[in-house]
Amino acid sequence: MPDRSRPSKKLISRARVQKRIRELAGSVSRDYRGRKLVLIGVLKGAFVFMADLLREISIPVEVDFIQVSSYGASKTSSGVIKIKKDIDLPIVGKDVLIIEDIIDYGYTMDYLLRFLKAKKPKSVRVCSLLDKTERREVQVPVAYRGFEVPDKFMVGYGLDFAEKFRNLPYIAHLGA
Repeated sequence: MPDRSRPSKKLISRARVQKRIRELAGSVSRDYRGRKLVLIGVLKGAFVFMADLLREISIPVEVDFIQVSSYGASKTSSGVIKIKKDIDLPIVGKDVLIIEDIIDYGYTMDYLLRFLKAKKPKSVRVCSLLDKTERREVQVPVAYRGFEVPDKFMVGYGLDFAEKFRNLPYIAHLGA
């Protein structure tokens, strides 16, 4: 049985995360220059990534948050997606960039894309710090990807297990 009291292995250092965020912010800034961009962070996991990304983006943006539930205190998705907090800003006719901590099965992001597109934005794209492509069951387009990671349960840099480990300044995994 893996020890859940602490991460078992550091995978991505703080320095590597920060470097990659600067690169992603540069791409976002170039791609959306002169456009009305709204960043929508997916709570709670993406808040650390989004804050650092936002500080590196060089163009004006609006910021909002959405909160969904699919995991609870489990390590696997329930498959049932619920909106716990909707966005407050109107996004009709605006470019939207969803900021996510990790995409694994793809169910949550697929749901969010459909949910937000129904609000009639000009465009909706995805920026995810981590991507578990080998675990994907529903294909979703990821325009900006920080790191592709193995099929392990990730924590740190905003990602948690039962609300623990969000404060780690690096990304690690739980388990053997």
